[in-house]
Amino acid sequence: MSPSTNKELIFGIMVGTAGISLLLLWYHKVRKPGRAMKLPKFLSLGNTFNSITLQDEIQNDQGTTVIFQERQLQILEKLNELLTNMEELKEEIRFLKETVPKLEEYIQDELGGKITVHKVSPQHRARKRRLPTIQSSATSNSSEEAESEGGYITANTDTEEQSFPVPKAFNTHVEELNLDVLLQKVDHLRMSESGKSESFELLCDHKEKFRDEIEFMWRFARAYGDMYELSTNTQEKKHYANIGRTLSERAINRAPMNGHCHLWYAVLCGYVSEFEGLQNKINYGHLFKEHLDIAIKLLPEEPFLYYLRGRYCYTVSKLSWIEKKMAATLFGKIPSSTVQEALHNFLKAEELCPGYSNPNYMYLAKCYADLEENQNALKFCNLALLLPTVTKEDKEAQKEMQKIMTSLKR
Repeated sequence: MSPSTNKELIFGIMVGTAGISLLLLWYHKVRKPGRAMKLPKFLSLGNTFNSITLQDEIQNDQGTTVIFQERQLQILEKLNELLTNMEELKEEIRFLKETVPKLEEYIQDELGGKITVHKVSPQHRARKRRLPTIQSSATSNSSEEAESEGGYITANTDTEEQSFPVPKAFNTHVEELNLDVLLQKVDHLRMSESGKSESFELLCDHKEKFRDEIEFMWRFARAYGDMYELSTNTQEKKHYANIGRTLSERAINRAPMNGHCHLWYAVLCGYVSEFEGLQNKINYGHLFKEHLDIAIKLLPEEPFLYYLRGRYCYTVSKLSWIEKKMAATLFGKIPSSTVQEALHNFLKAEELCPGYSNPNYMYLAKCYADLEENQNALKFCNLALLLPTVTKEDKEAQKEMQKIMTSLKR
């Protein structure tokens, strides 16, 4: 996936504090008298550092190396905790900036005897039932989840004021559909951005009847992923991601050879990771890759899977040295991939479905630009202009390609 502001901030804090200290400590330890090593050159050593320096340390004093890795992990976790607090503070400041200008108008309305009506987010306008608010404490893994009477989970809210829609029937009179008709209607509705919300509601209306059907289960998990994408509220996104991940995990347990179950479990693990600490982000990244590979074996003709793997490979190829070392500390090996591997997967998606999507063309252009094949990069930018812009992701991809085209023409 494309690098986010959070990732850049993590990298900045790491390198600006603990990263530089660790690098200077190592530098003074191994440098020869009269010789200096430039920092960029050191950062480019990568595997050389692993195969020579750490190997020597293990041979000389294995215990010291283990302690060093543990301390490194502790430092990174503390930095990530600091980052999380900074993000929360930034969100509080943003909320205050939006609220304070409205304070005068609110007071005037109150003094004038007027009634102020609170606005409801677009995602909730069609909702007729809402979840009673429950105060919960934060955990290191995810927000707490409670079992509803119907057997599906509902996420607790983080504040007493916040509430979310209940995944139950939204209409007083629900049209009874058999499973095949329901699945066809759901698949058709989600082909458009506006139909995804209606598709989700339709599945909620029928969950009691078809809750144990595998084809229903993975579509229900997929619908929670759709609602995650549609929502603009952080707590709502967290709610949808956690429930969707749990539903898809249950689907895998029921049907371990169903590729769609593994596909949407991988996707929802990626969504949940957005709200986790650094260690859990890496854990979920590991789960994402594991289940994506399983899904590709089970659904080798599905272009979406190759697009997702291409994004994974592209992101890993851009990881910083310290991020790779963090993953190695947790899993015993450094995640590795290249721009060429990412390109291969994006091309495979295009081969299976020509004109697959705007985002796929965007990543093809990025890969070719990174490989300095500018003509091919411009080719896919121009091809993208011929595709319709339907989703929010399409619009973001078009903007990114405009930047790529501008940089290539300089």
